[in-house]
Amino acid sequence: MDRLVKPDVTEVELTFKKGQKCTKTFRVTNLMHTMSVAISLSTTNTSLFSFNQPYSIIPPLSSASYTIVSAPSDHPALSLPPDFITVRSSMLPTGKAHQDDLRRLFSRPGPHVFKDATMPIAFVGLQVIEFLIKQNTQIRETESLLKKAIPGCDQSQLTKLLKYAIACGDAGIVASLIDGGAEVNDVNPDGTSLISLAIEAGNLEILKILIASGSSVSKKSKHADHILHKAAEMNRVDLMEVLFKAFKDIIDPNEPDPDGRSPFHVAAANGFVDAIRFCVAAGADADATDSAGSTPLHLAAARGHTEAVEYLVNHSTYARHAVDGDGKTAFALAAENGHSRLLDSLRLRDVLLRAARVDDVHGMKSCLAEGADVDARDQNGWTPLHRAAFKGRVESVKVLLSHGASVNAVDDAGYTPLQCAVEAGHAHLALLLIAHGAKASPKGPKGTAPLSSDVAKHRLDRPCFLYPLCREKGRA
Repeated sequence: MDRLVKPDVTEVELTFKKGQKCTKTFRVTNLMHTMSVAISLSTTNTSLFSFNQPYSIIPPLSSASYTIVSAPSDHPALSLPPDFITVRSSMLPTGKAHQDDLRRLFSRPGPHVFKDATMPIAFVGLQVIEFLIKQNTQIRETESLLKKAIPGCDQSQLTKLLKYAIACGDAGIVASLIDGGAEVNDVNPDGTSLISLAIEAGNLEILKILIASGSSVSKKSKHADHILHKAAEMNRVDLMEVLFKAFKDIIDPNEPDPDGRSPFHVAAANGFVDAIRFCVAAGADADATDSAGSTPLHLAAARGHTEAVEYLVNHSTYARHAVDGDGKTAFALAAENGHSRLLDSLRLRDVLLRAARVDDVHGMKSCLAEGADVDARDQNGWTPLHRAAFKGRVESVKVLLSHGASVNAVDDAGYTPLQCAVEAGHAHLALLLIAHGAKASPKGPKGTAPLSSDVAKHRLDRPCFLYPLCREKGRA
């Protein structure tokens, strides 16, 4: 016979409660038909765990109950490997013995003592998982502990823990809680979704886990979420891309917040050019105004975000000239707030564009030396190279090309500098552009086919069809 008794559990689970004793009762059965058996219970951590009956006697084919008690603690005593209970037994022919006799019986090693069972001790319940989240350990260290603790919680508890894990940024525990039954579409008291919590935590991995698990943004809660606004405020284009892809039928890039600001406004106010670029690509309106009448350009200019301002000037139609609720333009706000560097940068761009048009080579070189963008654009998308090509300014074109100007830049109507030169009849200049790599327009002017270099050469002696359009736009 390899054992005399058998416990009714293979593992003892204690529901942990901070500052309180934790107890668990289990039963042990005597397998002997005719003889009583003496029992000894011990643990690997005697300072933490104790038993109501460390030594006892069980009659033949009978069972007895035992309670393990853990001392009060502020946190669960989690260990890998875990603490465990050892159940030892010895035959007791007389069926009677005092506690001291039993203690002496098990203190002497020998064949009379059987090691019948070892049972791991596991702490389970809500506060165990809370502790694991606070510890912020890697999932490989806590996975087995979580597997033990999660079954001790109901769905509402797991959902509460899920929100906590999301806020703490623990992706591993988030995944385990979802697998354990937490509700991924629960709504926070303020009406926001769990997706919103993941955005606030700035955790891309958790966001992807939630989306893959079916978490969503309902049309009812999206006004409370403002998830694109939150991502834009952090300049987290990676989060914005995932959100837009997953919820494109729900999320509107022009959705206003309580102040009437879109994610575009939020990105501009913070000077986050990457987020601004995303908003443009997503179809957000660069000329939209908030409750105070401010465009994204107004907000960027007022705070002196030079790079953002330059980008917005090139990607908005009316914002440069628009006035806010106080009747001020974006540049008036920049001047008012002392952002002279921003004004100098914009002045350089304007001077460069004008110099290219009038063939002021010296002025162009001076602007470029001071840091002007060689590919700066006007309100219609024309770069200095467009202007110089249309006006036939060969020397200006050479200066711009030598400073790295984009020879195939496309304006808002789809025209390249080569097409401007061809339509204006500037043969020598057109050939110069072709020699520097000018190619067919990727799009061609709106409503026309792309222009090849061969076609360009044949059109050089034709009347300028573009001239009336440019004259209307003030380019002539």
